[in-house]
Amino acid sequence: MTQALTFPTLSAVGNIDAYIQAAKRFPLLTEEEEFRLATRFRDEEDVEAARQLVLSHLRVVISIARGYLGYGLPHADLIQEGNIGLMKAVKRFDPARGVRLVSFAMHWIKAEIHEYVLKNWRMVKVATTKAQRKLFFNLRSMKPGSESLVPKQVAYIAQHLNVKPEEVIEMETRLSGHDLALEANDDDEDNYAFAPIAYLADSSNEPTRVLEDRAKAHLQGDGLQAALGCLDARSRRIVESRWLNDVDPATLHDLAGEFGVSAERIRQIEVKAMQKMRAYLAPLALAA
Repeated sequence: MTQALTFPTLSAVGNIDAYIQAAKRFPLLTEEEEFRLATRFRDEEDVEAARQLVLSHLRVVISIARGYLGYGLPHADLIQEGNIGLMKAVKRFDPARGVRLVSFAMHWIKAEIHEYVLKNWRMVKVATTKAQRKLFFNLRSMKPGSESLVPKQVAYIAQHLNVKPEEVIEMETRLSGHDLALEANDDDEDNYAFAPIAYLADSSNEPTRVLEDRAKAHLQGDGLQAALGCLDARSRRIVESRWLNDVDPATLHDLAGEFGVSAERIRQIEVKAMQKMRAYLAPLALAA
């Protein structure tokens, strides 16, 4: 008989660092433990099982939320929104699909944080189109430095993100506008602690951040190619045509005509292929 897990209650903590340390003390679940808890919650609506699933994945939310600190929003608020996404994922998670919860939850966690950032970052209130959202969440990391983009860089970013050059320039203007004084005035010493110079730091070369970036790049590059390699030729063709073609993605009916089957059959093959890829990528996502 499998020994029951012990998950203590996450009591109130005084600051974000204490919360992070407390969250990291909750044990990671094995695949068997996760399946058992998720099944209990799905079939019996066992709230305690759901609580254990949430607590064991708090560290995932913390890691994802850390990637959005560059937008000037409190880390605690980002984590809180990510936790909402995690709870939504646990509620919708089906253990019978053969996919680990961490892979399923990442979409929900990021979606909640994205919405929070867009609603609260005053400079992008109009970032409602797909192109604007794509630029908002990628332009900052793609810029080589703090200087304004030159035409060659604008053209590269526009081509890479499949947007118009003028959209790149417009978003850069928004992101770099509304300048603030780096230091407080000499006559305003009481406000020195609130000036940007007091809390700005360059974390780009911080060891943990470097390792995370490398792991993420592997997951999106070599990891994705390896996951595609585990599919048969037809399944790979369907996934690549539907999800990896940003210019002109194929429809179910397009592929149905190509392979001489029904659109519903193409959808079934696509679902199974995506499940297989997620299962392959799950260990890499955990390591990242």
